[in-house]
Amino acid sequence: MPEQSNDYRVVVFGAGGVGKSSLVLRFVKGTFKESYIPTIEDTYRQVITCNKNICTLQITDTTGSHQFPAMQRLSIGKGHAFILVYSVTSRQSLEELRPIRDVIVEMKGAELDNIPVMLVGNKCDEAEAREVQTNLGEAQAKLWKCNFMETSAKTNHNVKELFQELLNMEKNRNMSLQLDGKSKTQKGTKMIKEKCMLM
Repeated sequence: MPEQSNDYRVVVFGAGGVGKSSLVLRFVKGTFKESYIPTIEDTYRQVITCNKNICTLQITDTTGSHQFPAMQRLSIGKGHAFILVYSVTSRQSLEELRPIRDVIVEMKGAELDNIPVMLVGNKCDEAEAREVQTNLGEAQAKLWKCNFMETSAKTNHNVKELFQELLNMEKNRNMSLQLDGKSKTQKGTKMIKEKCMLM
């Protein structure tokens, strides 16, 4: 059971080079870099509204390699929601999500029915290099009983929509992104903590 706090933890998984960091950075900072730098693990925070109060969306961008199974399991254990990213230009990257999803299923068990999971085909701007057709991604998502979306961190296509959709899938809380950074003033942290807790 994830410890209770007013953080909402989203964990991003996927093979190396599929654009996990690019998606997260595009969402949190609005930036995009062409160069690829492998991630070990980074955590980003974004303010969201949770049950009409201010909450912190904590996004953990995990490593694309399989060298750190203990870190992976720790992230899954603490996660409230998961984004599974593959690149539409690499069929292999979709295959590499299977073992990760298996660990999520194993660790979350029956809870998984209430946990938002999103399968994401990134790099949809690279039409000429596409190896995974949209219908294949949709079929995989159906098989895994999760939602599906195609994104492009480069062109900012569906990036904000991805995180908003993930929050919409959360059944235990009512959450939405802050628009234009105009957030209401905080009315005491204690109240926020109480309302944001998972029931």
